[in-house]
Amino acid sequence: MGALHQGHRQLIASAQACGNGKEPAAVLVSAFVNPLQFGPDEDFESYPRDIDADCLIAETSGAAAIWAPSVEQVFPAGAASHFRLQVPRKHQEHLCGAVRPGHFDGVATVVARLLALVLPDALVLGEKDWQQLVILRQLVDDLGLKVRLHGVPTVRESDGLACSSRNRYLTNKQRQQAVALPRLLNRAARDVMDGGSVDLPRMQLEWEQLGLAVEYLEVVDPSRLQPVKVEQKLCLLAAALRVGETRLIDHVFLMTRQPIVAIDGPAGAGKSTVTRAFAQRLGLLYLDTGAMYRAVTWLAQQQAVDSDDALALEAMLENFQLELDPSQSGSQRVRVNGHDVTDAIRSPDVTAGVSAIAAHACVRQALTAQQQQMGRRGGLVAEGRDIGTAVFPDAELKVFLTASSAERARRRAVDLEQRGFPVPDLLELESQIQERDRLDSTREVAPLLQADDATELITDGMVIEEVIEALIALFRMQVPEEVWPTPAC
Repeated sequence: MGALHQGHRQLIASAQACGNGKEPAAVLVSAFVNPLQFGPDEDFESYPRDIDADCLIAETSGAAAIWAPSVEQVFPAGAASHFRLQVPRKHQEHLCGAVRPGHFDGVATVVARLLALVLPDALVLGEKDWQQLVILRQLVDDLGLKVRLHGVPTVRESDGLACSSRNRYLTNKQRQQAVALPRLLNRAARDVMDGGSVDLPRMQLEWEQLGLAVEYLEVVDPSRLQPVKVEQKLCLLAAALRVGETRLIDHVFLMTRQPIVAIDGPAGAGKSTVTRAFAQRLGLLYLDTGAMYRAVTWLAQQQAVDSDDALALEAMLENFQLELDPSQSGSQRVRVNGHDVTDAIRSPDVTAGVSAIAAHACVRQALTAQQQQMGRRGGLVAEGRDIGTAVFPDAELKVFLTASSAERARRRAVDLEQRGFPVPDLLELESQIQERDRLDSTREVAPLLQADDATELITDGMVIEEVIEALIALFRMQVPEEVWPTPAC
């Protein structure tokens, strides 16, 4: 809304990075004090406006243009004479939506108008206004707008206070009071990371004793914006305070470990290919759990152990040493008892036998324990058949990646040909895939199921890059940049 500051400079820099890699993107900055998002008793008339300063900041930060219309240009017949969007009630029940009725309706209306006028490739927003970011992400999705939405971590001033146009209202004394807002939020985040809990009444009391009026203090799910317990996955602790007449908002994300992504799905859905690339793009460790089951299958075949003999398999596992090197580069190596079997476990014989081996409780118990140990610190993406249901049921993001059996047969044929193996008829491959689906989904131990809270992603007709982009979009709905920054290219 204008009154640009250091946080906006960072938005412009991030927007430039949305270019094609050869040159920076052309960035348009909007500077419009929107009357629709102010309530009757709020500071619309006194909200800081300095278009000359805004133009200078935009220009020196690398923006190509600034959009700074008057209210009359945006609403020629008056704001009351134009259509308004209505944000879903569930997104306004808590945080700022609960105490500022109609605010986000006004935000959504004007942003939709801006996007329709400009038709940008990307929309870059600050994560400081997290509730607004979630709402606008759904706006883009629901209206089918062809624009990518990027969040930028909150930029802070030297004393820790989040950059805000309203900071200029604060006197020196009020500024000293205001820094208690980020200080107590950060203390809560450290307590949770160390295994402690959050005492909301105590936090509120401390702020009040410092002369701060607490408007709200809530713990919510980052994507649904509904109240949750601190123990539940990644959650958002957000607050709004008043320092004198100045309203300030801030938040932290509470977590006990780094984020985990669980990608499940049937055989041949392309999970390994896209998961490797997705992990590399986001700097997550890649855990190919399917390779672990293939490694056990390979060893059983090498030692002529009957895949139906649970006791023999259990005995074999006593001397089974698996070395798996999760990697951010995607070049994961697999060793069994000191032998590199990275390529051997991809043979058709291993592929045909892995379902029977994986169905045994002793096998799943041994490998699940190892997978969970590797995931204790988080910061990884794992793919397989039961990652979201059995291995990492508390993963921040669960995706069920699938495709039709015909599409999976086609992909399998291409993979076999590239690896130098004989390629069966497509109908035979499709029949094999359907039979493996049946075995995987009906086995007694950890059957292939879509987790209740998983998002289904059907990849028929999608190229690999489109699937990766879809996964990144789903990830960012759950995990903000300030929790897990995208690595620099």
